[in-house]
Amino acid sequence: MSDLRNLFLKYDRLVVFDTETTGLNFERDEIIEFAAVVIEPGEDEAQIAEQYDELVALSPVGHLPREIVELTGITPEDLEQRGIRKDKLCQDIARLFAGNTLLIAYNAHFDLSFLYYLLFGFGDVEVLKGKDKLDLLTVYKDRRSYPHKLAHAIKAYDLEDLVVNSHRAIADVLATCAVMAAMYREKCDLDSYINLFGYNPKYGVSGKRISSVTYKPQRFDPWFPLYKTK
Repeated sequence: MSDLRNLFLKYDRLVVFDTETTGLNFERDEIIEFAAVVIEPGEDEAQIAEQYDELVALSPVGHLPREIVELTGITPEDLEQRGIRKDKLCQDIARLFAGNTLLIAYNAHFDLSFLYYLLFGFGDVEVLKGKDKLDLLTVYKDRRSYPHKLAHAIKAYDLEDLVVNSHRAIADVLATCAVMAAMYREKCDLDSYINLFGYNPKYGVSGKRISSVTYKPQRFDPWFPLYKTK
């Protein structure tokens, strides 16, 4: 992994995270898997200090759609037998996100929206307050033209022999870490995207905006990255 020096000038640790969910509606659907890795500075390069991956039990009225089972391979039986309680997940998230930590995800607005509603119902939303956020999807949209899924970023950075976009949280987190390192080696401006999320001007921002984040309409223009636009 790259040394990610520009990020560690400001943060003691980085947490890259991902969720798998029962659908796309932040208020109605549920997280069924949460994974994260804690990255800390090393002597020569950044190091993964911790990996976390847990299935999450559905609420009593929760439903796991067949298409999600087919996409992720997670079954209702998996969630019933191995899923942790939502309040326990909130406790774990509070620990993982503690301290001088930068929160990182690929399509971060989606995952953070689900975490907000989870914490609102079963934990403490203050866990997210004051935490800076980095969306690697926004970075990738400045680096490459459409399409922009994580799988496309893996292919663009020639990482297909190292990681996979499997629609399982921990595999996607490790893939996101590899993409982030490749992005940093390509151009060390990741710090310029902190708390800056791009969105498709045709569709706008899905759901509520995060108050600590600046949202800008984003079109591919390799000469003018999003952080240089007004």
